[in-house]
Amino acid sequence: MAFTEPVLTKRIDLDPAKRHVHWYDEYVATGGYAMLRKALDMKPDDIIKLVTDSGLRGRGGAGFSAGQKWSFIPKEKKGPHYLAVNADESEPGTFKDRYLIDYDPHSMLEGIAICALATQVDVAYIFIRGEYHHEAKVLERALKEAYEKGVFGQKGIFGSGHKLECYVHRGAGAYICGEETGLLEALEGKRGWPRNKPPFPAIAGAFARPTVINNVETLCLVPPILERGADWFKTMGTKSSPGPKLYGMSGHVNKPGVYEDELGITLDYAINHHSGGMKGGKYKAAICGGISMGVLGPDQLDIKLDFDDVRFRGGCLGLGTAGMIVMNEHTDMVAALRNCVRFYAHESCGQCTPCREGSGWMIKILNRIMDGMGRARDIDLLMELEKTMGIMPGTTICGLADGTSWATRTFINKFYEEFAARCPEEPMVQLTVKRGRSNVATPMGSNTRG
Repeated sequence: MAFTEPVLTKRIDLDPAKRHVHWYDEYVATGGYAMLRKALDMKPDDIIKLVTDSGLRGRGGAGFSAGQKWSFIPKEKKGPHYLAVNADESEPGTFKDRYLIDYDPHSMLEGIAICALATQVDVAYIFIRGEYHHEAKVLERALKEAYEKGVFGQKGIFGSGHKLECYVHRGAGAYICGEETGLLEALEGKRGWPRNKPPFPAIAGAFARPTVINNVETLCLVPPILERGADWFKTMGTKSSPGPKLYGMSGHVNKPGVYEDELGITLDYAINHHSGGMKGGKYKAAICGGISMGVLGPDQLDIKLDFDDVRFRGGCLGLGTAGMIVMNEHTDMVAALRNCVRFYAHESCGQCTPCREGSGWMIKILNRIMDGMGRARDIDLLMELEKTMGIMPGTTICGLADGTSWATRTFINKFYEEFAARCPEEPMVQLTVKRGRSNVATPMGSNTRG
């Protein structure tokens, strides 16, 4: 059995004109909160085991096992436990969490409550992107309904002994707060600077207490797993990347939007089956999961969109959020990389020198190339910078520098000819420069001091 019916989007009409928010009563009428009532009769360890056995991997970008993450929370409770929902969807090209909040907010709230039961959470915070004004209002109304109906509050979940509070916390527009520890710092009212790890959030997260951090889409998948089981979930996707996935399609496609399918579909299938094929020209490249993952080249339409194939065969960091920006044959790849790096240079928190200075130098070099003053050594400089930035060489706290370096690496490696055409060899200009008793010819721009 493969993907035969929508799971995450079963309440969202395919026709945009017919879409509407499913508030509490309509959500319950379509089976909502039944799995939360079921979870109340389950042991926390049984919930965690079910989610772990399903193979659910985090849909926020990293693809880490959700069940394993829950299992890291200490079983012995010595104080409050927290849940931080990462709705700070700031990755360029990504908008699938907004889609869920816009039309089916209670599916996330039910996932929050089930996660809270499994990990003994007392307070949940939904950290939502500051620019999501409408979505924040939708969540506030849905949350108000959930309190009135007994999902949250000091009377306990549906009158049980588990008391759970839930709040919407709006960000201030910083991309770096999508990184989980940067999110925690902002949640505590501080500047959104990522933290050194260890300690990890499961041990010392929000307010130095054990904290679960999950993405919106991840939590929305928890109720269906409880309803239909781990084996059902694994009938979709691939062995290492099971389950359904939301794909955000944008760029040069005929039908941009959010589409649900199983993990492991090919890039070609996503473009031609879901988003109506290419617009304005033939396929050239695609950013597979937000710009931090890197770019797929013209000969990689057969890449499987799962957490592993994109990494090992595509040369990218991974599938990421599956927010795909598709580019046609007329796209200027030098300009595209300049836009990516400009974003990173602007959004760097400045805490780590390689990221702060490296992204700054990269954008200066790319601006020079775009202004028609590119030099052959500029490509070497860009590649040298990308190799010395990021967590993988052990020089930064978070992965923002990795996003900068992988975008640079994949763009230049896969479209080298375009960069080389903008960066010609420096002409040899005959300049007579006196060095002692010798007259020598030097290339323009060389140090000519004797």
